[in-house]
Amino acid sequence: MADTPTHPDNDGSGYMLYHSIGQYPGKAQDMARSLTAFAECWGAPNDEQWGYALGQRQRFIELWSQLLKAPAASLTTTENVTTALAAIIMALPGDELEGRVVLVAGDCFPSLHFLLAGMEERYGFTLRTVPLREGAAWVEDEDVIAAWGAEVGLALLTWVSSTSSHRCDLASLMAHGRRQGSVIGVDITQAAGLIDYDCLGVGADFVVSTSLKWMCGSPGGGILQVMPDVIARCRPSLRGWFSQDNIFSWDINAFSYAPDIRRFDNGTPSVMACAASLPALEWHARQDWDAQLAKNRELCAVIIAAADDAGFELASPRDPSERGGSVMMRLPDAMDPQTVLADLRARGVFADARGSLLRCSPGFMTTRAGVDRLAEALGAVR
Repeated sequence: MADTPTHPDNDGSGYMLYHSIGQYPGKAQDMARSLTAFAECWGAPNDEQWGYALGQRQRFIELWSQLLKAPAASLTTTENVTTALAAIIMALPGDELEGRVVLVAGDCFPSLHFLLAGMEERYGFTLRTVPLREGAAWVEDEDVIAAWGAEVGLALLTWVSSTSSHRCDLASLMAHGRRQGSVIGVDITQAAGLIDYDCLGVGADFVVSTSLKWMCGSPGGGILQVMPDVIARCRPSLRGWFSQDNIFSWDINAFSYAPDIRRFDNGTPSVMACAASLPALEWHARQDWDAQLAKNRELCAVIIAAADDAGFELASPRDPSERGGSVMMRLPDAMDPQTVLADLRARGVFADARGSLLRCSPGFMTTRAGVDRLAEALGAVR
Protein backbone atom coordinates (compact mmCIF):
# COMPACT_ATOMS: atom_id res chain seq x y z
CA MET A 1 0.00 0.00 0.00
CA ALA A 2 1.36 3.40 -0.96
CA ASP A 3 2.15 5.83 1.81
CA THR A 4 -0.02 8.90 2.22
CA PRO A 5 1.78 11.81 0.54
CA THR A 6 3.51 14.12 2.96
CA HIS A 7 1.72 17.45 2.97
CA PRO A 8 2.07 20.38 5.35
CA ASP A 9 -1.69 20.30 5.92
CA ASN A 10 -2.04 16.59 6.79
CA ASP A 11 -3.26 17.71 10.21
CA GLY A 12 -6.93 16.78 9.91
CA SER A 13 -7.90 20.17 8.53
CA GLY A 14 -8.80 18.59 5.19
CA TYR A 15 -10.19 15.34 6.59
CA MET A 16 -13.72 14.79 5.21
CA LEU A 17 -14.34 11.08 5.76
CA TYR A 18 -16.63 11.26 8.80
CA HIS A 19 -19.24 9.26 6.86
CA SER A 20 -16.66 6.45 6.96
CA ILE A 21 -14.28 6.85 9.92
CA GLY A 22 -14.55 9.65 12.45
CA GLN A 23 -11.50 11.42 13.89
CA TYR A 24 -10.95 13.79 16.80
CA PRO A 25 -7.81 15.46 18.20
CA GLY A 26 -5.60 12.96 20.02
CA LYS A 27 -7.60 9.90 18.93
CA ALA A 28 -4.57 7.70 18.18
CA GLN A 29 -2.94 8.44 21.51
CA ASP A 30 -6.17 7.96 23.47
CA MET A 31 -6.89 4.66 21.76
CA ALA A 32 -3.33 3.44 22.31
CA ARG A 33 -3.56 4.21 26.05
CA SER A 34 -6.90 2.44 26.35
CA LEU A 35 -5.76 -0.67 24.52
CA THR A 36 -2.49 -0.74 26.44
CA ALA A 37 -4.42 -0.62 29.72
CA PHE A 38 -6.63 -3.43 28.48
CA ALA A 39 -3.63 -5.53 27.46
CA GLU A 40 -1.93 -4.98 30.81
CA CYS A 41 -5.03 -6.07 32.70
CA TRP A 42 -5.83 -9.00 30.42
CA GLY A 43 -2.23 -10.22 30.49
CA ALA A 44 -1.80 -10.04 34.27
CA PRO A 45 -1.64 -13.38 36.12
CA ASN A 46 -4.46 -12.56 38.55
CA ASP A 47 -8.27 -12.73 38.63
CA GLU A 48 -9.16 -9.14 37.73
CA GLN A 49 -9.64 -9.50 33.98
CA TRP A 50 -13.40 -9.96 33.68
CA GLY A 51 -14.32 -7.24 36.13
CA TYR A 52 -12.25 -4.76 34.13
CA ALA A 53 -13.34 -5.97 30.69
CA LEU A 54 -17.06 -6.04 31.45
CA GLY A 55 -16.75 -2.66 33.13
CA GLN A 56 -15.39 -1.24 29.88
CA ARG A 57 -18.34 -2.70 28.00
CA GLN A 58 -20.83 -1.34 30.52
CA ARG A 59 -19.38 2.16 30.30
CA PHE A 60 -19.66 1.94 26.50
CA ILE A 61 -23.34 1.01 26.88
CA GLU A 62 -23.93 3.85 29.35
CA LEU A 63 -22.42 6.50 27.08
CA TRP A 64 -24.42 5.36 24.06
CA SER A 65 -27.59 5.21 26.17
CA GLN A 66 -27.03 8.78 27.39
CA LEU A 67 -26.40 9.99 23.85
CA LEU A 68 -29.62 8.49 22.52
CA LYS A 69 -31.71 9.21 25.63
CA ALA A 70 -32.58 5.52 25.67
CA PRO A 71 -34.71 3.90 28.38
CA ALA A 72 -32.77 1.97 31.01
CA ALA A 73 -31.54 -1.49 30.04
CA SER A 74 -32.66 -1.09 26.42
CA LEU A 75 -29.28 -0.90 24.65
CA THR A 76 -26.61 -3.52 24.08
CA THR A 77 -23.49 -4.12 22.01
CA THR A 78 -23.30 -5.79 18.61
CA GLU A 79 -20.54 -6.18 16.08
CA ASN A 80 -22.22 -3.97 13.44
CA VAL A 81 -25.60 -2.80 12.13
CA THR A 82 -26.06 -5.96 10.07
CA THR A 83 -25.79 -8.28 13.06
CA ALA A 84 -28.05 -5.93 15.03
CA LEU A 85 -30.80 -6.09 12.40
CA ALA A 86 -30.40 -9.87 12.10
CA ALA A 87 -30.86 -10.19 15.86
CA ILE A 88 -34.21 -8.39 15.69
CA ILE A 89 -35.47 -10.40 12.71
CA MET A 90 -34.59 -13.65 14.48
CA ALA A 91 -36.18 -12.55 17.75
CA LEU A 92 -39.61 -11.20 16.77
CA PRO A 93 -42.62 -13.51 17.05
CA GLY A 94 -43.11 -15.39 13.78
CA ASP A 95 -46.58 -13.99 13.10
CA GLU A 96 -45.22 -10.44 13.02
CA LEU A 97 -43.20 -11.22 9.87
CA GLU A 98 -44.44 -14.44 8.29
CA GLY A 99 -46.75 -13.76 5.37
CA ARG A 100 -46.20 -10.01 5.71
CA VAL A 101 -43.99 -7.37 4.12
CA VAL A 102 -40.66 -5.94 5.26
CA LEU A 103 -40.27 -2.43 3.85
CA VAL A 104 -36.99 -0.69 3.12
CA ALA A 105 -35.87 2.21 0.91
CA GLY A 106 -33.64 1.64 -2.08
CA ASP A 107 -30.98 3.99 -0.68
CA CYS A 108 -30.56 2.04 2.56
CA PHE A 109 -27.12 0.79 3.57
CA PRO A 110 -26.55 -2.07 1.06
CA SER A 111 -25.38 -4.53 3.73
CA LEU A 112 -28.81 -4.38 5.38
CA HIS A 113 -30.55 -5.03 2.06
CA PHE A 114 -28.26 -8.01 1.42
CA LEU A 115 -29.27 -9.38 4.82
CA LEU A 116 -33.01 -8.90 4.33
CA ALA A 117 -32.96 -10.40 0.84
CA GLY A 118 -31.22 -13.46 2.23
CA MET A 119 -33.67 -13.85 5.14
CA GLU A 120 -36.82 -13.30 3.08
CA GLU A 121 -37.53 -16.93 2.18
CA ARG A 122 -36.43 -18.43 5.50
CA TYR A 123 -38.61 -16.13 7.62
CA GLY A 124 -41.55 -16.06 5.23
CA PHE A 125 -41.80 -12.34 4.55
CA THR A 126 -41.79 -10.41 1.28
CA LEU A 127 -39.11 -7.75 0.95
CA ARG A 128 -40.45 -4.56 -0.60
CA THR A 129 -37.81 -2.05 -1.69
CA VAL A 130 -39.01 1.48 -2.44
CA PRO A 131 -37.10 2.57 -5.57
CA LEU A 132 -35.47 5.87 -6.36
CA ARG A 133 -37.26 7.94 -8.96
CA GLU A 134 -35.51 8.11 -12.31
CA GLY A 135 -32.48 10.38 -12.02
CA ALA A 136 -33.04 10.98 -8.30
CA ALA A 137 -30.29 10.81 -5.67
CA TRP A 138 -32.49 9.59 -2.80
CA VAL A 139 -35.83 7.96 -2.06
CA GLU A 140 -38.60 10.44 -1.36
CA ASP A 141 -40.49 10.13 1.93
CA GLU A 142 -43.82 10.31 0.13
CA ASP A 143 -42.87 7.25 -1.93
CA VAL A 144 -42.06 5.33 1.25
CA ILE A 145 -45.45 6.30 2.68
CA ALA A 146 -47.22 5.29 -0.55
CA ALA A 147 -45.64 1.83 -0.34
CA TRP A 148 -46.43 1.40 3.36
CA GLY A 149 -49.75 -0.24 4.11
CA ALA A 150 -51.16 -2.42 6.88
CA GLU A 151 -49.49 -5.47 5.28
CA VAL A 152 -46.08 -4.16 6.36
CA GLY A 153 -44.95 -6.08 9.42
CA LEU A 154 -41.63 -4.29 9.77
CA ALA A 155 -40.22 -1.12 8.22
CA LEU A 156 -36.56 -0.16 8.40
CA LEU A 157 -35.98 3.58 8.00
CA THR A 158 -32.62 5.03 7.02
CA TRP A 159 -32.36 8.28 8.95
CA VAL A 160 -29.56 9.62 6.74
CA SER A 161 -28.51 7.99 3.49
CA SER A 162 -24.84 7.11 2.98
CA THR A 163 -25.05 7.95 -0.73
CA SER A 164 -26.83 11.32 -0.64
CA SER A 165 -26.89 12.47 3.01
CA HIS A 166 -30.65 12.89 2.58
CA ARG A 167 -32.32 12.94 6.00
CA CYS A 168 -35.79 11.47 6.07
CA ASP A 169 -38.67 13.09 7.92
CA LEU A 170 -38.84 10.70 10.85
CA ALA A 171 -41.86 12.39 12.42
CA SER A 172 -44.14 11.94 9.42
CA LEU A 173 -42.85 8.44 8.65
CA MET A 174 -43.26 7.33 12.26
CA ALA A 175 -46.80 8.72 12.43
CA HIS A 176 -47.77 6.88 9.24
CA GLY A 177 -46.13 3.65 10.39
CA ARG A 178 -47.93 3.71 13.72
CA ARG A 179 -51.25 3.95 11.88
CA GLN A 180 -50.30 0.80 9.95
CA GLY A 181 -49.37 -1.12 13.10
CA SER A 182 -45.85 -1.94 11.87
CA VAL A 183 -42.72 -2.63 13.86
CA ILE A 184 -40.41 0.29 13.01
CA GLY A 185 -36.63 0.38 13.15
CA VAL A 186 -34.24 3.22 12.36
CA ASP A 187 -30.66 2.99 11.12
CA ILE A 188 -29.06 6.13 12.58
CA THR A 189 -25.46 5.33 11.56
CA GLN A 190 -24.83 8.31 9.27
CA ALA A 191 -25.92 10.96 11.77
CA ALA A 192 -25.50 9.56 15.28
CA GLY A 193 -22.99 11.72 17.09
CA LEU A 194 -23.63 14.81 14.98
CA ILE A 195 -27.42 15.30 14.96
CA ASP A 196 -29.44 14.75 18.11
CA TYR A 197 -31.51 11.57 18.27
CA ASP A 198 -33.99 10.98 21.09
CA CYS A 199 -35.21 7.39 21.39
CA LEU A 200 -38.20 8.36 23.50
CA GLY A 201 -38.99 11.39 21.34
CA VAL A 202 -38.88 9.48 18.06
CA GLY A 203 -40.53 6.39 19.49
CA ALA A 204 -39.14 3.81 17.06
CA ASP A 205 -39.29 0.20 18.19
CA PHE A 206 -35.57 -0.33 17.66
CA VAL A 207 -32.43 1.47 16.58
CA VAL A 208 -29.20 0.19 15.02
CA SER A 209 -25.92 2.06 14.71
CA THR A 210 -22.15 1.86 14.98
CA SER A 211 -19.39 3.76 16.75
CA LEU A 212 -17.25 3.95 13.63
CA LYS A 213 -18.35 7.20 12.00
CA TRP A 214 -19.34 10.48 13.69
CA MET A 215 -18.85 8.76 17.05
CA CYS A 216 -15.13 8.38 16.15
CA GLY A 217 -14.83 4.88 17.63
CA SER A 218 -13.45 1.61 16.30
CA PRO A 219 -14.74 -1.20 14.07
CA GLY A 220 -16.86 -3.74 15.91
CA GLY A 221 -18.52 -1.18 18.20
CA GLY A 222 -22.10 -1.57 17.01
CA ILE A 223 -25.23 -1.04 19.10
CA LEU A 224 -28.80 -2.32 19.21
CA GLN A 225 -31.45 -0.38 21.13
CA VAL A 226 -34.91 -1.91 21.57
CA MET A 227 -37.90 -0.43 23.35
CA PRO A 228 -38.95 -2.32 26.52
CA ASP A 229 -42.39 -3.36 25.22
CA VAL A 230 -40.75 -4.88 22.13
CA ILE A 231 -38.05 -6.59 24.20
CA ALA A 232 -40.77 -8.30 26.24
CA ARG A 233 -42.17 -10.10 23.20
CA CYS A 234 -38.83 -11.00 21.59
CA ARG A 235 -37.29 -14.44 21.93
CA PRO A 236 -33.82 -14.22 20.32
CA SER A 237 -32.84 -17.50 18.70
CA LEU A 238 -29.16 -16.60 18.97
CA ARG A 239 -28.81 -16.95 22.71
CA GLY A 240 -26.28 -18.05 25.29
CA TRP A 241 -25.20 -17.69 28.89
CA PHE A 242 -25.20 -13.88 28.71
CA SER A 243 -28.85 -13.95 27.57
CA GLN A 244 -29.92 -14.93 31.08
CA ASP A 245 -30.72 -12.74 34.06
CA ASN A 246 -28.12 -14.70 36.04
CA ILE A 247 -25.30 -15.50 33.64
CA PHE A 248 -23.91 -18.04 36.08
CA SER A 249 -27.06 -20.15 36.04
CA TRP A 250 -25.61 -23.17 34.32
CA ASP A 251 -28.45 -25.64 34.65
CA ILE A 252 -28.70 -26.68 31.00
CA ASN A 253 -32.37 -27.56 31.41
CA ALA A 254 -33.48 -24.31 33.05
CA PHE A 255 -32.68 -21.51 30.58
CA SER A 256 -34.75 -18.31 30.91
CA TYR A 257 -34.28 -14.98 29.16
CA ALA A 258 -33.18 -11.87 31.00
CA PRO A 259 -36.11 -9.44 31.39
CA ASP A 260 -34.36 -6.61 29.52
CA ILE A 261 -32.05 -5.99 26.55
CA ARG A 262 -29.60 -8.56 27.89
CA ARG A 263 -31.71 -11.26 26.29
CA PHE A 264 -30.18 -10.10 22.98
CA ASP A 265 -26.72 -11.00 24.26
CA ASN A 266 -25.53 -14.53 23.64
CA GLY A 267 -22.09 -16.01 24.32
CA THR A 268 -19.09 -14.27 25.86
CA PRO A 269 -19.31 -10.67 24.59
CA SER A 270 -16.63 -9.00 22.53
CA VAL A 271 -15.20 -6.16 24.59
CA MET A 272 -12.16 -5.05 22.58
CA ALA A 273 -14.17 -2.67 20.40
CA CYS A 274 -15.77 -1.18 23.52
CA ALA A 275 -12.36 -0.54 25.09
CA ALA A 276 -11.01 0.90 21.84
CA SER A 277 -14.05 3.17 21.37
CA LEU A 278 -14.45 4.40 24.95
CA PRO A 279 -11.98 7.32 24.70
CA ALA A 280 -13.86 8.64 21.67
CA LEU A 281 -17.22 8.30 23.41
CA GLU A 282 -15.88 10.07 26.50
CA TRP A 283 -14.47 12.87 24.32
CA HIS A 284 -17.74 13.05 22.46
CA ALA A 285 -19.75 13.45 25.67
CA ARG A 286 -17.77 16.57 26.61
CA GLN A 287 -18.41 18.51 23.39
CA ASP A 288 -20.72 21.42 22.63
CA TRP A 289 -22.80 19.70 19.98
CA ASP A 290 -24.76 22.76 18.91
CA ALA A 291 -21.44 24.36 18.03
CA GLN A 292 -20.17 21.25 16.25
CA LEU A 293 -23.31 21.01 14.12
CA ALA A 294 -23.18 24.74 13.31
CA LYS A 295 -19.57 24.32 12.17
CA ASN A 296 -20.53 21.39 9.97
CA ARG A 297 -23.38 23.37 8.42
CA GLU A 298 -21.07 26.30 7.67
CA LEU A 299 -18.45 24.10 6.01
CA CYS A 300 -21.05 22.14 4.05
CA ALA A 301 -22.38 25.42 2.63
CA VAL A 302 -18.89 26.24 1.36
CA ILE A 303 -18.59 22.82 -0.27
CA ILE A 304 -21.98 23.16 -1.97
CA ALA A 305 -20.98 26.57 -3.33
CA ALA A 306 -17.70 25.10 -4.63
CA ALA A 307 -19.55 22.24 -6.33
CA ASP A 308 -21.90 24.75 -7.97
CA ASP A 309 -18.98 26.88 -9.15
CA ALA A 310 -17.26 23.81 -10.59
CA GLY A 311 -20.43 22.78 -12.39
CA PHE A 312 -20.83 19.46 -10.58
CA GLU A 313 -24.30 18.02 -10.01
CA LEU A 314 -25.23 18.12 -6.32
CA ALA A 315 -26.44 14.73 -5.04
CA SER A 316 -27.43 15.96 -1.57
CA PRO A 317 -30.30 18.18 -0.41
CA ARG A 318 -29.48 21.90 -0.33
CA ASP A 319 -31.68 22.48 2.69
CA PRO A 320 -29.60 21.61 5.79
CA SER A 321 -32.75 20.51 7.63
CA GLU A 322 -33.08 17.72 5.05
CA ARG A 323 -29.41 16.72 5.15
CA GLY A 324 -27.04 14.83 7.41
CA GLY A 325 -23.43 15.94 7.80
CA SER A 326 -22.19 15.16 4.30
CA VAL A 327 -22.23 16.67 0.82
CA MET A 328 -22.23 14.38 -2.19
CA MET A 329 -21.70 15.46 -5.80
CA ARG A 330 -21.56 13.64 -9.14
CA LEU A 331 -18.40 13.87 -11.17
CA PRO A 332 -18.74 13.99 -14.97
CA ASP A 333 -18.58 10.58 -16.67
CA ALA A 334 -15.32 11.47 -18.38
CA MET A 335 -13.62 12.26 -15.08
CA ASP A 336 -11.78 9.46 -13.27
CA PRO A 337 -12.79 9.57 -9.58
CA GLN A 338 -9.49 8.03 -8.47
CA THR A 339 -7.55 10.78 -10.26
CA VAL A 340 -9.66 13.37 -8.45
CA LEU A 341 -9.05 11.66 -5.10
CA ALA A 342 -5.32 11.49 -5.77
CA ASP A 343 -5.25 15.24 -6.47
CA LEU A 344 -7.20 15.92 -3.27
CA ARG A 345 -4.83 13.69 -1.30
CA ALA A 346 -1.84 15.61 -2.60
CA ARG A 347 -3.48 18.77 -1.24
CA GLY A 348 -4.04 17.22 2.19
CA VAL A 349 -7.75 16.70 1.52
CA PHE A 350 -9.31 13.29 2.17
CA ALA A 351 -12.68 12.27 0.71
CA ASP A 352 -13.89 9.16 -1.10
CA ALA A 353 -15.97 8.10 -4.08
CA ARG A 354 -18.63 5.52 -4.80
CA GLY A 355 -18.48 5.25 -8.56
CA SER A 356 -18.81 8.82 -9.84
CA LEU A 357 -20.22 10.02 -6.50
CA LEU A 358 -17.72 12.15 -4.56
CA ARG A 359 -18.49 12.10 -0.82
CA CYS A 360 -17.28 14.89 1.48
CA SER A 361 -18.07 15.06 5.20
CA PRO A 362 -16.44 17.93 7.13
CA GLY A 363 -16.19 17.06 10.79
CA PHE A 364 -14.58 17.77 14.11
CA MET A 365 -11.01 18.34 12.86
CA THR A 366 -11.92 19.86 9.48
CA THR A 367 -11.25 23.59 9.10
CA ARG A 368 -12.23 26.29 6.67
CA ALA A 369 -8.69 26.17 5.26
CA GLY A 370 -9.15 22.48 4.46
CA VAL A 371 -12.48 23.11 2.76
CA ASP A 372 -10.91 25.94 0.77
CA ARG A 373 -8.28 23.50 -0.51
CA LEU A 374 -11.12 21.21 -1.60
CA ALA A 375 -12.78 24.11 -3.40
CA GLU A 376 -9.53 24.96 -5.18
CA ALA A 377 -9.15 21.36 -6.31
CA LEU A 378 -12.72 21.20 -7.63
CA GLY A 379 -12.15 24.40 -9.54
CA ALA A 380 -8.91 23.05 -11.03
CA VAL A 381 -10.56 19.90 -12.40
CA ARG A 382 -13.68 21.65 -13.64
